[in-house]
Amino acid sequence: MAMASPFSPFPILVLILLSVSFQASASIQESFVQCLNFNSDRKFPFHTTIYTPNDASFTIILNSTAQNLRCLLPSAPKPEFIFTPFHDSHVQGAVICSKKLGIHFRVRSGGHDYEGISYVSEIETPFIVVDLVKLRGINIDIKSNTAWVQAGATMGEVFYRIYEKSSVHGFPAGLCTSLGVGGHITGGAYGTMMRKYGLGADNVLDAQIVDANGRILDRETMEEDLFWAIRGGGGGSFGILLWWKIQLVPVPPTVTVFTVTKTLEQGATKLLHRWQEVAPYIDENLFIRVIIQPSSVGNKTQRTIITSYNALYLGEARRLLQVMKTSFPELGLTRKDCQETSWIKSVLSIAGFPSDTPPEVLLKGKPTSKYFFKAKSDIVREPIPETGLEGLWQRLLIEDNPMMFWNPYGGRMSQFSESDIPFPHRNGTLYKILYLSIWQDGDKNAAKHIDWIRKLYNYMTPYVSNFPREAYVNYRDLDLGINSKNSTSYIQASTWGYRYFKDNFNRLVKIKTKVDPENVFRHEQSIPPLPI
Repeated sequence: MAMASPFSPFPILVLILLSVSFQASASIQESFVQCLNFNSDRKFPFHTTIYTPNDASFTIILNSTAQNLRCLLPSAPKPEFIFTPFHDSHVQGAVICSKKLGIHFRVRSGGHDYEGISYVSEIETPFIVVDLVKLRGINIDIKSNTAWVQAGATMGEVFYRIYEKSSVHGFPAGLCTSLGVGGHITGGAYGTMMRKYGLGADNVLDAQIVDANGRILDRETMEEDLFWAIRGGGGGSFGILLWWKIQLVPVPPTVTVFTVTKTLEQGATKLLHRWQEVAPYIDENLFIRVIIQPSSVGNKTQRTIITSYNALYLGEARRLLQVMKTSFPELGLTRKDCQETSWIKSVLSIAGFPSDTPPEVLLKGKPTSKYFFKAKSDIVREPIPETGLEGLWQRLLIEDNPMMFWNPYGGRMSQFSESDIPFPHRNGTLYKILYLSIWQDGDKNAAKHIDWIRKLYNYMTPYVSNFPREAYVNYRDLDLGINSKNSTSYIQASTWGYRYFKDNFNRLVKIKTKVDPENVFRHEQSIPPLPI
């Protein structure tokens, strides 16, 4: 009678599969490098720009700019390799070679996308990441009030380079200073000066992109339809953004910031209700956002809700106090609450840096903190009644670490039509809500936190926009729907497309069909082409 072997065949099988996988990955990498040599700079050492999972620095590069730790868990799909081009021509080569070799790719400029779609592919593997981190050129021209900025630069770097040349120029984008310029502006890009000057995307004069055929196009050669689409139509659908030419805007030598905090016990509910009636209509030089979160009361286990009114005024404190006394006396703003400063220092203040932080910190270009989180967004067109706010407080108080940001619209934002660029949330919008649930224990309790934010989102349904229930594309939310692997239907994509873009979605689909009929640029929520 034959004895059974004491050795299991399964470890051997696993080793064989790993070996095959490694060989396939190496083969993809080698083919990609050979193709780059043929289609780009032949003498460039492309091996030094590619990082595979076998390289010690792979995880460091992958994690370097990614903000949402939920997208970096071991269970999240990882790229076959990361390519970090040094020149625009290398990006051209990446598109040509990925297309030629049938390699799916994702493009990352700053890594802030909330669902990680610039460096994680849930719907299509294998894939690679084209990381624009080395492409950070910034050329400021104060004489013409313009700048050319490369996609891999951060908004903080852009703000600093403007400040180097002038103390009375700025750019209306980027509350968070580590945002990548490329992706930020493709989604619209709002900041503290949006009520005065509109969005970052409203202040774009020209651009350079690599299209689906590997050509570098500017505004003239891409034509107005495509130029319209890339300014607010979301990243990853129409090409790889290389450069933006932006319009600099005037800022006064002295601006004023303040943060005033009110708890439920201090009348936060009535005050926030009043804010909804005031903030979208107040002086356009004044931006007052509200940050809402639970907090413990003293040393007790009891919690309350804290509402922080965080503001920038483009002018001196004396004038700000007059505006507030006339329009929003309920907040009780005093001269002691106000800090007069320069515009560049206001950028640091709004981003949460301590008051003595030097502007040079903006050159670090990476997130100062990272979390596991899930986010959602809403557009509000009618004030939420106090009863609705009270129900909201009950739900916030049961979650471990939730946050909400209410950002006011109005002013210049209401003067654009919904179709001027793909970003449609214009006249009639009171404010935008960002919902967050934040945690630090990995995927251990992730389901609990995600379930909580989904229930909160359902609770808010009667109080926010409808038909469609609008959302901000730069706050990606895959709960709204996702594409299928390279075969997205228009109807399927409409479930989220109309929420982000309203009727502009139809025009975006037509442009996509024209400029990228093969759907080279695709991800979970990219614009689909119509079947030809």
